[in-house]
Amino acid sequence: MPGAHVVAPLTGVGVSGGSAVGVVAVVSLPEPLPDEAASADPAGDLARVGDALETVAAKLDATAASLSGDAAEMLGAAAAIARDPGLLDAVEENLRSQGPAHALHAAVEGYAAQFEELGGYFAERVTDLLDVGRRAEAVLLDRPMPGVPELTEPSVVIAHDLAPADTAMMDPALVVGIVTEAGGRTSHTAILASQRGIPAIVQAQGALSLTDGTRVGIDGDSGELVVDPDDAWLAVRAEKARARERVATLTGPGQTSDGHPVMLLANIGNVADAELAGATDVEGVGLFRTEFLHLSASTAPTVEQQAAEYVRILAPFGERPVTVRTLDAGADKPLAFADLGPEPNPALGRRGLRLMREREDLLDDQLAALALAAAETGADVKVMAPMVATTSEAAWFTRRAHDAGLPTAGVMMEVPSSALRAQHILKVTDFASLGTNDLAQYTMAADRMVGELSDLLDPWQPAVLDMVAVACEGGRVAGKPVGVCGESAGDPLMALVLAGLGVASLSMAPQRVPMVRYALSLHTAADCRRMAEAARAADSPDEAREAAHALASGELTELL
Repeated sequence: MPGAHVVAPLTGVGVSGGSAVGVVAVVSLPEPLPDEAASADPAGDLARVGDALETVAAKLDATAASLSGDAAEMLGAAAAIARDPGLLDAVEENLRSQGPAHALHAAVEGYAAQFEELGGYFAERVTDLLDVGRRAEAVLLDRPMPGVPELTEPSVVIAHDLAPADTAMMDPALVVGIVTEAGGRTSHTAILASQRGIPAIVQAQGALSLTDGTRVGIDGDSGELVVDPDDAWLAVRAEKARARERVATLTGPGQTSDGHPVMLLANIGNVADAELAGATDVEGVGLFRTEFLHLSASTAPTVEQQAAEYVRILAPFGERPVTVRTLDAGADKPLAFADLGPEPNPALGRRGLRLMREREDLLDDQLAALALAAAETGADVKVMAPMVATTSEAAWFTRRAHDAGLPTAGVMMEVPSSALRAQHILKVTDFASLGTNDLAQYTMAADRMVGELSDLLDPWQPAVLDMVAVACEGGRVAGKPVGVCGESAGDPLMALVLAGLGVASLSMAPQRVPMVRYALSLHTAADCRRMAEAARAADSPDEAREAAHALASGELTELL
């Protein structure tokens, strides 16, 4: 078999569950640029580069419009990068000594180096930026678009890393698995693969040694990749898949076997998400990301424009609650109409509520639009502010939401200060929701996009579990609910631990709800508390997961 001798079985980090078998399709690097003379017509060449970048932006926007959730949001952010006037300014400078393709390439590389140096959320944009550059180069040179090769049979795509556009545009009927040598647990590849139900592994060093056409099996739960899997390997995973299909038919509210309620909610990002989730047996929405209306806009959407979209999003849920995160912009999601200028570390800068306090008009318009939509639909709308760090910030937002006619206002707890002061924050607001992705990043001082730090960003880190426990204890004392809307909420084993820590609701991609519902139904509230205690007593994330796994029902663990 071609390539089968090249690499032994590999183990990376499983980031999207399930298993698959297919032939390897390696994403190759783009062709070198052709030799070019220095530009003889800088103005004309600058216009050509600008047209190429706008072509890329328009195609990304068009693809985003056909997608939903994080995929649409990420492509919208990439389109905004293509339209960044600073990028074109850099091209203009380079055209003094280079041809158009080389001037564009140098501008993108220069921007990427700056993003890397800034770190944090700017570093997260490097993959997007390089992809935009490669696509614009292809337009400029009349070459095929870079990315995943044309597929004719079920394939496992292997790459160093994938841009959001690559992952978002994959056909799940042909792309049965994804393996990258880079990336992390919360990278774009991980998030989008999980949402699309494609098994995926990141940090699989050596995977690019495989050659096209090699038959491989991957397990997105364990992170295992094997060459030419045997019948025993296939049989184990086929049985697991059949069992998961049976679990997917379960319905009803989330609760433990002794009746302790844990609400099971959906994460959504736009109208398409709402229509899909609203048709499923979820108990409402725990996180509605509202950035989709803003990211690719050159001017702020009006109250009327926002209200019209919010009505369409609220309608599918009837009387079920919908929790709306107000605009979470800044850092990795810059707005053309609310640019506060460069910051040395935007992940620690004016993002989320901090940006809204600088631009109160944007927050007031959004709250007004949500109040109008709630009145028109009769929906149970709750609002929460992102990036809240202090009690005074929580009180400020809660007053503003209540004054706008929205009776239930809460906060996202994404930084350690808010978790540690939960008791105080929840005295001045109505609820809290833990964003465990950012909470892990800030607790462990580990950049979410640095794949080599995946172990620090593991949601099973005992320190992160301690933060969740402190926040839930604050909620108990204050008599206010604390939920989770990070990626960890959709892990069935972690869901049991979170319930044991005192989490009142779990919000996740809708397709993950049945397995979490099943996990809760097999355990009592006391079982969950014991699992939480054992996980917190561990000294590493692996030990924490193993401790919880050892206490879990065999009916669940055989499916994990």
